Parts: sequence; C-alpha cells; structure tokens
Amino acid sequence: MTSPDTPGTTEEMAATVRSIRSSVRAHSKRFENAIPLIASENLLSPYAKELMISDFHSRYAEGKPGERYYEGNEQVDEVERTCLALARRLFRCSFADVRPISGTVANLAVLKALAEPGAPVGTARLADGAHISSASFGAFGLRGVKPVYYPWDPAKMTFDPEGTRRVLREARPKLALFGLSLFLFPQPIQEIADTLREVGAVGWYDAAHVLGLIAGGEFQDPLREGCTVISASTHKTLPGPQHGILLGETDDPELVKKLESAAFPGVTSNHHLHTMAALAVALAEHIAFGTAYARQTVRNARALGEALHGRGFDVIAADLGFTRSHTVAVRVAQEGGGEAVAKRLADAGLIANKNLLPGDTSPKHPSGVRLGTPEVTRVGMTERDMDRIAELFDDLLHKGRSTDTVRADVAALKHDHTTIQYCFAAGEAAYRYYDLVGRDP
Repeated sequence: MTSPDTPGTTEEMAATVRSIRSSVRAHSKRFENAIPLIASENLLSPYAKELMISDFHSRYAEGKPGERYYEGNEQVDEVERTCLALARRLFRCSFADVRPISGTVANLAVLKALAEPGAPVGTARLADGAHISSASFGAFGLRGVKPVYYPWDPAKMTFDPEGTRRVLREARPKLALFGLSLFLFPQPIQEIADTLREVGAVGWYDAAHVLGLIAGGEFQDPLREGCTVISASTHKTLPGPQHGILLGETDDPELVKKLESAAFPGVTSNHHLHTMAALAVALAEHIAFGTAYARQTVRNARALGEALHGRGFDVIAADLGFTRSHTVAVRVAQEGGGEAVAKRLADAGLIANKNLLPGDTSPKHPSGVRLGTPEVTRVGMTERDMDRIAELFDDLLHKGRSTDTVRADVAALKHDHTTIQYCFAAGEAAYRYYDLVGRDP
C-alpha cells in the first residue's frame, strides 16, 4: 500500500488534478459547440454564478434567519431574508422556504410534513410523465407512502378529471400530487378542486419543470387553482442554481410549522448557502426579465414542435399545438427508438434525452425523446433558430447526412449564442458562460 508520504505522491495528485480540470474543460468546450435541448437544464447568470464560488460556500447556517445554530451569519441572514421576500413576491404567496437543496429534497419535505408512512398519496404514473420521486424506488418509497394513480388522457397529456374524482373519492388521500417531468400542458386542477376539498386532500404541485413559466405568467397558477403547496427545483425554466424551494398559500400556522420543520431539521442540515444566494439573484432577475423569458421559451418550444412535425417527425399532441410549456415530446420509434436516437443526436452535438411516453413499458428503451428550450432561449435563440434545429434533426435522422457534417453545422449555429440573456450584466458586460478560468497546478 502506498503511504501518503511516499515520494512522488504530490506530483501524482497534481497530475490527477490537471486531468480532472482537463475533463471539465473538454466538457465545457463540448457544450459551447453543442445545442443543449435537455428540458431540465439551464444556465446561471454571471452574478448568480459568481456567488456559487463565494465564501458562502464554506459556511454553515442551520436554522432560520435570526435563529441560527452557528455564529457569523449576519450577512447570510440578510441574503436569505431577501431570498424569501423575493420568492413570496414572485409567486404571490404567503409562505416560502428555500432550505431544501434540490427538487427531490423539497418533495421529501412535503411528504414528511403531510403524509404518514403507509398513507395513500395521489400521483400520475411514470409512463404518463410523472417524476421518479413519486415512484416506489424514489421519494415515495423512501417515505413509505402508497401511490394512488390518476387515470390518464394521453390525447391531452393530462390526467382525466372525471376519473380522477372517482379515484380521490375512493382512496381519500390526504395529499394529492400534481406536476410532471414530461410536462407539456397545464393540468386541469381547477376541475377537481372541489373534490380535493371534499375528501380533505391537500393539493400539492411539483413545479420543478414549469416554475419559471408560472412566475412569468405563461402557464397555470396552481396556488390559485386548488393547490396549497408547491415544491420545485430552481434550475429549469427558472434559470437559477441547482437548489430547491417550497411555496405555499395558507393561513394555517400548523401547516406552515409542519413544512418548516420538515425542511429543517427534517430533510436538510446546512442548506448550501452559496446556492441560496445564487437563487436570490435568479429570483430578482426573473422579476425583472422573467415575463419576456418565459414567453420566448414557450414560443420556441411550440416553434420547434411545429418545425419537427413539418419534417415528418411524430411530435406528441400535434393537434393541440404540440406544447404550452418549454417541452416537446417526439415519438421516434420509426427512427430507431428513444435510446438510439438520443445517442445519435448527442454524437452530433444535439443534446437531448430518451423519455417514456404513454404506452411505453421500459424506461431504458422508451419510444420517445424529450426536448426542451430553456437553455437555447437563455442564450438568445428565437423561432428562426428552432426551424434550423429541426432541419438538423431531419438531416441526421431522415436524410442520412453524416454525424460529423451535422456536428459542424450545430457548432456554426451555436457560435453566436454563447452569452447569457434575460439577466443583469448580459451582452458585452457578461463573460461567456462556457469559459473556465484558472491556472493548472
């Protein structure tokens, strides 16, 4: 066994550090020349990214502002109070908690607060677009709750309201989850809000994918439509850091107490202060720029769906306008299936993911790919660029152009789109997102 003091260890580890940095730089270079279409990804603004490497990263602040278990948190308290106020303002709600460190952790907090082990909890099935946290091998299983599935309308990509009323009345869950990972259209929550009240169920909305669209007024407004609690991650259509958030509209102090206690000490200890600070910046920037950003994100998604459909792709919900969100779903069974198609696209610089579609049975070999427009919108692309992206899909998957040729065309399209938009210090004042600065050891 090699001793830590063995001569040459320092040089060996320095080489390891250089190798790690080289890999990260290669990744950054790849994405600088790629068109990322992952619906669950986005880019931080320069100010938010700066705070991710601030001294906040190195500190602890367990508890609430003004009630910490550690000293030295005066500025942390200032930033967190601002973050909470911005969240309440942006989402027009009475309650916010920014201590969950991810969307799944936020989901766990809701489950801990509002569902006992063994209790029924309403949700959609994975094949109908639900997130893995609502599966038995995800957060639902960890909490030990029993999923009660809503009947699904695949033509509308929403739950069936009448069938869901029956399910709620039969199962009488105290918690009913709405929100999806394949999220094309608003869900008809208003149509079942009276049934939620009738059975005493708290409406819970997982807004991870559509949080920025909700804030920008481009999607549904769940807190005004029948839901009491929102959980979400903060880095998809809300272009913030990878963090989590809880939001609510309630005058019930016991409910607030349960949610706060579930957030801390229930599912978090220290809540990653650097990402909390970056989230505060993202919320402020979304108040300033989010309406325009959300509108263009949806326009781009619909334009991409239409352009793909026009080139012979089987785009889901074509008769409904393809999407009302940031996401487009394409059934690519004829092109080789979701797994193979996602790999071919990625090799050509078009980064997407395979995805289950209604009727699929294997998550590893689904029939679909999921495409999203948050990141391409963030770097200034518009409807015209979506048509060009669809053309590149057609070239690669239908016309048989080589991967190398398409990759070169992808890089050419991306060349003028590497600067963050819809934020402060955009344009000439912002460094390019994909740059990595620092000297090798």
